Amino acid sequence: MTGRFDESIVLQKEADRVEVAAESLREMNFEFIVQPADHGRRIDAFLARHLRNHTSWRLHRLVGEGLAFVDGLPCEMAQRVFRGQAVQIRLVEAPDKLLEAECLAFDVLYEDPWMLVVNKPAGMVAHPIGQFQSGTLCNGIQHRLDCETVAVGLLRPGIVHRLDRMTSGLLMVAKTAEMHTGLSTLIQNGLIEKQYLALVQGQPSFDTLMIDKPIGAVPGSSILMSVAADCRSPRSAKTDVRVLQQLRTSSLVQCRLHTGRNHQIRVHLASVGHPVIGDEFYLANNAVNEKLEVGRDLTVRHSLHASVLQFQHPVMKHIVTVRCSPPSDFWQTVES
Repeated sequence: MTGRFDESIVLQKEADRVEVAAESLREMNFEFIVQPADHGRRIDAFLARHLRNHTSWRLHRLVGEGLAFVDGLPCEMAQRVFRGQAVQIRLVEAPDKLLEAECLAFDVLYEDPWMLVVNKPAGMVAHPIGQFQSGTLCNGIQHRLDCETVAVGLLRPGIVHRLDRMTSGLLMVAKTAEMHTGLSTLIQNGLIEKQYLALVQGQPSFDTLMIDKPIGAVPGSSILMSVAADCRSPRSAKTDVRVLQQLRTSSLVQCRLHTGRNHQIRVHLASVGHPVIGDEFYLANNAVNEKLEVGRDLTVRHSLHASVLQFQHPVMKHIVTVRCSPPSDFWQTVES
């Protein structure tokens, strides 16, 4: 039996959600202090960073209607804000860029008022994209944030780094614009310790290895990456690999990232002849299974798991360390 897409049901569902958001809002007043990263921004762009479920158009209109203030004084449409100023706004309309909030299963291993670290299951997409518009981690976190705030849609999850759909493990999510900027800066400067566990094919001849091979896109592909000489726009990529245990036909390795390229660990391990077990794309010695790129139906995960995150908290300045052991399905790929 085939299903039929009923647009009226979708539109009614969205209308009901906006109505709930509007009812919960009830003309609330909010104030934000301008941080150095926002120094010189236009008022509507500044507000859009802090109220991410409101479109810039909606916020621009609220400013034009005299509902935004800087240090208590009405502001102009094109006014810019500067470090230390207090920006106030009366929200008389509901958010118009809401993520669908869904109650989904995932573990939260660290949380504070600015951020959280979750354990993403294999098979879950981080944020809505393409055919995956629901059931994503962002949909689940939006539900959690809505339960924590006084009104629906006041906070929107900010993904600052990503894990592949079939990779499990630790993922940082910012709640505020300040934290999103802070975590992004740490990532750009290589100041976040990220470690992964992987089950790979074969038994490496090395105990430790630094893989230093630039990674670029496979010609003609929008997804696949490669270290081959003909890859497009290669960028520097470095991965430390340590063999933890050798099994009968496979090995458990620990990987530490120095850079953050797409599919970096999977591409690097495959390039030295030890692809991740269950990897649907990357085979030994730079071979790529391109036939799976379109119309693929993945039901078996690959054995890659983000196991450690360590960083200095951008606001509190203490060191945060989060560890997470691989789930049972990580090991089941060996049996299959």
